Amino acid sequence: MKQTVFTLQTAGQGLYEFTRDVVGWAEGNGLLTLFVRHTSCSLLIQESADPEVQTDLTQFFKRLVPPTTDPSMSYLTHTYEGPDDMPAHIKAAMLPVTLTIPVARGRPVLGTWQGIYLFEHRDAPKTRQVVAHLA
Repeated sequence: MKQTVFTLQTAGQGLYEFTRDVVGWAEGNGLLTLFVRHTSCSLLIQESADPEVQTDLTQFFKRLVPPTTDPSMSYLTHTYEGPDDMPAHIKAAMLPVTLTIPVARGRPVLGTWQGIYLFEHRDAPKTRQVVAHLA
């Protein structure tokens, strides 16, 4: 059993790949669990070859869950932390906050074009922690 915490710096909404960090840390064979310790971001395994995929996903979720300043979101009451806060919680409720990935011979068993991402849902830069557990 092995554990660590990956600390990621974000610069606003978007996907932040940290596959290389995970690959550098993983060893042996087992099952890797990743868990993000925040309620306004998510984890994803997603396309890593074309950056347009990350841009399109970010834009889709911005459109799906707009800020509280949008008239369609006027029913929300949790607004005192900014117009992006409650939408960020909604996005995090819709997307995974944990990932489970097999590890074989020291490498996460990902598909050719798959990468591991933190999906930041807040506008302001944040420091995020992802706990990794390999057993």
